Amino acid sequence: MDIHRSFAQVAIFAEGQIQQELRVELTNERFLTFARTLEKADVVVIEATGNSAAVEKLLRPFVTKVAIANPRLVRAIAFARVKTDKIDAGILARLYASGFLPEVWAPDDDTLHRRRLISERMAVLDQMVRLKSRVHAILHGNLLPKYDGDLFGKSGREWLAELPVPPDERRILERLLIDLERVVGQLRELDINLARQALDDPRARRLMTIPGISTIVATTVLASIGDIARFPTAEKLACYFGLTPTTRQSGDHPARHGRISKQGNASARKMLVEAAWSAKKAPGPLRAFFTRVQKKAGAPAAAVATARKLAILIWHLLSEGTEYLFARPAFTAMKLRRAALKAGAPREYGHAGTTHDYWIKEIRQREAEYVEQAERVYERMVEAWKTAGPVGTG
Repeated sequence: MDIHRSFAQVAIFAEGQIQQELRVELTNERFLTFARTLEKADVVVIEATGNSAAVEKLLRPFVTKVAIANPRLVRAIAFARVKTDKIDAGILARLYASGFLPEVWAPDDDTLHRRRLISERMAVLDQMVRLKSRVHAILHGNLLPKYDGDLFGKSGREWLAELPVPPDERRILERLLIDLERVVGQLRELDINLARQALDDPRARRLMTIPGISTIVATTVLASIGDIARFPTAEKLACYFGLTPTTRQSGDHPARHGRISKQGNASARKMLVEAAWSAKKAPGPLRAFFTRVQKKAGAPAAAVATARKLAILIWHLLSEGTEYLFARPAFTAMKLRRAALKAGAPREYGHAGTTHDYWIKEIRQREAEYVEQAERVYERMVEAWKTAGPVGTG
């Protein structure tokens, strides 16, 4: 089934050949009428597009399987000089029948809901960045100096209101600030929903024991992963996020490793890189790893390498159902409490609560010493590698 915005081209394949071809309108009632004509033993093959999730959900009760193909890999396997909807539908059928169809995972309803929220948040965040950039462009165009502080905070807004700018640009500036306030409110509402989801999910709370991983990062990663069982190894998960290097090798020439592939969920990859920058500030093995790579290849490369390390950790934590070995319990409790407050939990003044240990200096210091010791152990291990040299040398 080659699906488009308003219709789907169907090729019915049986006994090694196309038996029938027809076109079905992609409106809810007419598509359900077509779906009821299918048999329970049938298999439907579609490509992953913007409306493939809705098509898969409608077809799921009527057939034994809905296979979703990776469109990029289908084009690589079945390149044709003559390309029509009928040919595309027939190619999908033949690829599945021959066992060469590159399939992608069909997410469940909960994962789809998470992905919609994350996608909406990324769109709102991009809109907020564009509005702020336009404000900065007005300042730059009028040779105005940068504001020393939060330009979009209360004092920054007062400073903007007193700027000597032309009347037409003043109106534009006021309109941009109104739009920015509206977008910030939308972002705040989305963050509240994501915080509630993270607190209700034990997997997200487990991931938040890793330094640098917040409710937003945890929810974004889980929305991208879905079921961790579909990744047999940690390397597969890192590859899914596009954090593994590309490799080129031909003939007798040695393999060449390049930049990361950047194939996969861009939102999750971006969140992991941001988490890596945050992990750099917290004592522990992750900071030692970041520092080691930074000395060799620079900070940006260290952030990407640490993001890949985080992907490896995430796979182990989700697969084994354990928490991060070098977690700081009091600090994690404070992180979860702040997330709960963001989600709307009432404040409990005068009560010890779950964050009681965080406010005891001795406990904080003891936890910090533990992770700092682990950091020093990692540094000594790296020095031992350098001293020993490559395996097999004399």
